[in-house]
Amino acid sequence: MPPHEVRPGITWVGAVDWDRRLFDELIPLPDGTSYNSYLVKGSQKAALIDTVNPNKGDELVSNLQKLGVKRIDYIISHHGEQDHSGSIPRILELYPEAKVVTNEKCKELLKILLHVSDDKFHVVKDREALSLGDRTLEFIIAPWVHWPETMLTYLREERILFPCDFLGSHLATSELYAVDEAKVLDSAKRYYAEIMMPFRPHIKKHFEVLSGYKIDMVAPSHGPIYNRPALIIDAYKDWISEVVKNEVVLAYVSMHGSTRLMAQHLTDALIVRGVHVKPFNLTVTDIGELAKALVEPATLVLASPTVLGGAHPLAIYAAYLANALKPKVRFATLIGSYGWGTRAVEQVTGMLGNLKVELYEPVLVKGKPRNEDYEKLDRLADQILDRHKGAGLVK
Repeated sequence: MPPHEVRPGITWVGAVDWDRRLFDELIPLPDGTSYNSYLVKGSQKAALIDTVNPNKGDELVSNLQKLGVKRIDYIISHHGEQDHSGSIPRILELYPEAKVVTNEKCKELLKILLHVSDDKFHVVKDREALSLGDRTLEFIIAPWVHWPETMLTYLREERILFPCDFLGSHLATSELYAVDEAKVLDSAKRYYAEIMMPFRPHIKKHFEVLSGYKIDMVAPSHGPIYNRPALIIDAYKDWISEVVKNEVVLAYVSMHGSTRLMAQHLTDALIVRGVHVKPFNLTVTDIGELAKALVEPATLVLASPTVLGGAHPLAIYAAYLANALKPKVRFATLIGSYGWGTRAVEQVTGMLGNLKVELYEPVLVKGKPRNEDYEKLDRLADQILDRHKGAGLVK
């Protein structure tokens, strides 16, 4: 995509990766992504805020050439991950006078990941400012959104926040700004769930810091720019809060149909009781959608048959994912079936140590469920409703 002017003297020069469908060999990207890089020109000096993934370096260089950029004084590196920093060596070759501006932790990462030499760095501390002449960049150290070395940049005169991964979204689009707000928020919620949710306590603290800044625009390193910052800021404040919804995420896998019957019965029982339920068949589920669904529900139910004495590997993965993402769920349980014996309950609940949840009594069925087993599921649905009412989630 060609350069886009954000404000006079501030230009988007990054790259849109329309075809990328997997991030970190782990996270599905149904809508591609972008690597946002911004050229900020002051009356005396110019700064490039972030670079792009190495495979898109040609596009970054092409955009700089289209603008006729002869000199870059500073390359601002918010974060050592290669989708932001990977093209730094190439930019340094083209603009050897440039200094890489970052914090001490990020400097060390860039040295080991990209072999940038020590003399190419200008190290900054928290709240330190850098003058470009008539424009001033202020750096806010923000560890654990989502690596320990992450920092943000605030352009004082324009009140623009460049937050790197924070507040971003994996969304390839030709629109510079968040025009389709519903689509952008959905992508941002998925991005938050997959990447930021484990760091909710840190994000809360960083928002306390940002409350002291007037922000007219948020220009993240992935996804569209927010020229209405409240859209993403208010959404994040909701997601990181302790508020949960009258929702159940039911992630299930079934080998021969017994566990599927249980999952279907519990789904219907919850719906009848006015509890919103989101079932996910783990054999076909996009893990990003499952992660997104975990942002706000009060209850998580895992449903699994027994395989070699334990839970099905896909149920184990779902438990691992939930434990790693640390959603704010308050209640959890396991349902499922077995033939001659099972250790699934101990196995799965032992994997949920990061979740501060109350565990409902599991419902395990030997073989195909019978009427009395469905009655147990009904009682579980009653218990879920009761707990949700007690938490003030049901009127």
